[in-house]
Amino acid sequence: MLRAHDVAAVRAAEERAARTVGWDALMQSAAEALAETLLAEVPAGRTPVFLVGPGNNGGDALFAAARFRERGRPANVCLLDADRAHPAGLAAARAAGIGEVDDPHGHDVVVDGLLGIGARAGLTGRAADWATWQRDTGPFTIAVDVPSGVGVDDGTVPGPHLVADRTVTFGTYKPGLLVGPAAEAAGRVTLAPIGLDPHLGEPVVEAVTAEDAELLAPAVPRGSAHKYTRGVVGVRAGSPGFPGAAHLAVAGAQSGTAGYVRFVGATDVAQQVVLRAPEVVPGEGRVQAWVVGPGGGDDAADHLTVALGDGVAVVVDATALQHLPDRLRPDVVLTPHAGELASMLGVERDTVEADPWAHARAAAARWGATVLLKGRRTLVVGPDGPARVNLSGTAWLGTAGSGDVLSGLLGSLLASGLPPRDAAAVGAFLHGAAAVHANPGGPVTATRVAGALPRVVADFVGGRLTGERDW
Repeated sequence: MLRAHDVAAVRAAEERAARTVGWDALMQSAAEALAETLLAEVPAGRTPVFLVGPGNNGGDALFAAARFRERGRPANVCLLDADRAHPAGLAAARAAGIGEVDDPHGHDVVVDGLLGIGARAGLTGRAADWATWQRDTGPFTIAVDVPSGVGVDDGTVPGPHLVADRTVTFGTYKPGLLVGPAAEAAGRVTLAPIGLDPHLGEPVVEAVTAEDAELLAPAVPRGSAHKYTRGVVGVRAGSPGFPGAAHLAVAGAQSGTAGYVRFVGATDVAQQVVLRAPEVVPGEGRVQAWVVGPGGGDDAADHLTVALGDGVAVVVDATALQHLPDRLRPDVVLTPHAGELASMLGVERDTVEADPWAHARAAAARWGATVLLKGRRTLVVGPDGPARVNLSGTAWLGTAGSGDVLSGLLGSLLASGLPPRDAAAVGAFLHGAAAVHANPGGPVTATRVAGALPRVVADFVGGRLTGERDW
């Protein structure tokens, strides 16, 4: 998994590493990685401008500018405050023959070395003016460690900030590079190792990748498996007004790892479900996990009460989210989108979207449950352990019914024995990957996402999964 550490952890790791190799060695490693990226990304004949602020972040940029210039490539630096620029870095850049300009205007390639991980979010003064210029003119931008002005530890963007096409980050990922909305300002992120790994503790954010099939291993059937040992998932979904939600939740459940799907709902909806999917068994019965809420009607509260009373894992979605008791268990997975979470917490949707991680944490603490907050960067937050953010998918996944498929898939994974946090994180990852594979680069329907899931699961388990995102 990708691992992100907060500023305090990074600073502590840097201190420990510097005691072994020295601060200069750390900075030179960062500068070399940045310079190599610039040489690969900036076309010959283009002259980048390095926006340089105070401190080590500016020093990384200045040493990289010196290396870039030493390779025979033209470059300019624009100093936010010449009196506070990193002395050794500025000397190296000037010795290499770097150009110096008073502002970045006229450049179409920018290297953002204004502010590093220790700065407060939101730019002011000249830096804010440069952010406005960048937004208006759209130069190709590479950020040094993090885009200047974003909330490094929380992923917020409370004020002016730069937006990168590429970010070269050092030592470890930072939360703001993975968690939205700040992550949207980072572009494509490259991690450059600089020797911090032995000194880093537990991450605060993780992200599932295509190399993490071991997370799904407990749910993969072995030679002696049968339909009951694979897990039974029950679906309480749909209503006469929204029968399609029942079909989609069941399709998601069938596309997962469980061996048996049971459906409980209105009689006419159950008949339709079985006609479409004759493998599904209608009616009450023993299950290892329930899915409750997609397309639910007036009886959603009753369905939720019964499901929670079974003492098994429960996925709570859509209508059922309106009927939560005061406290839940960690094996209950709540799956709101931003609007639903806002209603649950009594705040505005914009407030949730501005700081999704904080509000997901608030919900997990409020109910004692595992929260999967759906969005461009879906978040999974439980009562314990690092948060997980999903990086797979496509913007085309914002389509009617896709959440119903996800709920069914989550229930299937839970019924097969995955712990709630793993089930939610792996489910979101597979769901996003299936959307990409259903129709690469183009629109998808929820039905097609469900149809692509079995192949995506197989490729994930077999270590063959590629192209799991298109952003």
